[in-house]
Amino acid sequence: MSAAPSVIPPPHPVSVVGIGADGWSGLSGGAREALRGAEVLIGGARQLELLPPECAGVRVAWPSPLRPAVPRLLAEHRERRIAVLASGDPMFYGIGRALAEELGPEGLYVLPHPSSTSYACARLGWPLEDTEVVTLVGRPAARLVASLHEGRRLLVLSADATTPATVAALLTSHGFGPSRMRVLEQLGSEAEAYADGIAESWAHAPGDRLNVIAVECWATADALRLGAVPGLPDEAYEHDGQLTKRHIRAATLGALAPAPGELLWDVGGGSGSIAIEWMRAHGSCRAVSVERDPARAERITRNAERLGVPGLRVVTGRAPAALTELPTPDAVFIGGGLTAAGLLDACWEALRPGGRLVANTVTLESEALLGERYRLYGGELTRLAVAHAVPVGGFTGWRQAMPVTQWSVRKSSAPVSASVPVPGDRT
Repeated sequence: MSAAPSVIPPPHPVSVVGIGADGWSGLSGGAREALRGAEVLIGGARQLELLPPECAGVRVAWPSPLRPAVPRLLAEHRERRIAVLASGDPMFYGIGRALAEELGPEGLYVLPHPSSTSYACARLGWPLEDTEVVTLVGRPAARLVASLHEGRRLLVLSADATTPATVAALLTSHGFGPSRMRVLEQLGSEAEAYADGIAESWAHAPGDRLNVIAVECWATADALRLGAVPGLPDEAYEHDGQLTKRHIRAATLGALAPAPGELLWDVGGGSGSIAIEWMRAHGSCRAVSVERDPARAERITRNAERLGVPGLRVVTGRAPAALTELPTPDAVFIGGGLTAAGLLDACWEALRPGGRLVANTVTLESEALLGERYRLYGGELTRLAVAHAVPVGGFTGWRQAMPVTQWSVRKSSAPVSASVPVPGDRT
């Protein structure tokens, strides 16, 4: 269901016209008609310069930052026929999304143009449906890391002319130096240009700011393998020992069951591994990691950037007090501090109906608390035990890690029973 419009729709639908690097000559008859008939033309300065004098409407360039200006400009000109210019397809990482959020889809008349990704795949001979698109426009380059997998084809939407060099350095630093890179500039125009090379030896000077980077991902033989499912190698994380280990982490993420667009609270973040792998599950997954120790909170931020989810929000503070202003979670993981007074109750109360809560512990005191809640609310109470093979003299034997007790439960929409008193000690 679409969000309620925040701006009163104008008397006429706003025309949203996609335009390419080929300018006016590449537009359809309908798109030209919409631009000729507009009384107000809104777009980037470069896009407005592509229009001929016959488009006589008042030309308004987007200010920076753009998003906060959208409702103001729509309201200011709502009594006039408005046409908004967008690069390529307005609904693909374009202004069309912001306009639809303000006016609703019925307030728009969208006339798309082929996107830069469509042009790129046409030039490369790549099936678009098998090609992952990552935008770095207004976003940190580190988010590309989550998409790096051997043999994968990526199209990277550049922020400017310096982005290709940034991408080459990032690929090399993460073990993907052998990847092939092709930079495609001014796609769809007579000025199309291409640069080809290998990431680790990329030496091309910055070219045109309108470019798309095609990457064929190839890793070095010793590159750390980061798979697409939970349970990344422990050595992928910087930590001080406060790390949910790989096999327990995989089981925990399985119980949390991340889904696109959902929000996780990771309470007692440690090294941030649960929140990070929650966000790696899908590009739209969101997470807040709450950690009371400032040094660990900084470490979580570094781990998130290195592993491709720089959007992870880190809150430094002691739970449950640090939870009060956070948005409603779809799932909560408690990895530490279970016996802190009021913590489990606060997490349970904040969780939406149908949401999931997972708590892990290795102490008897916290295990007793989880047993109480299991009897009250049901769910699953599980003992997880992992052993690793280690040298024993000239032989090999098993070394048992501390067993982890895990409670996982889905919150019913039925009223919750009165909370149970818990021990006041802290872990």
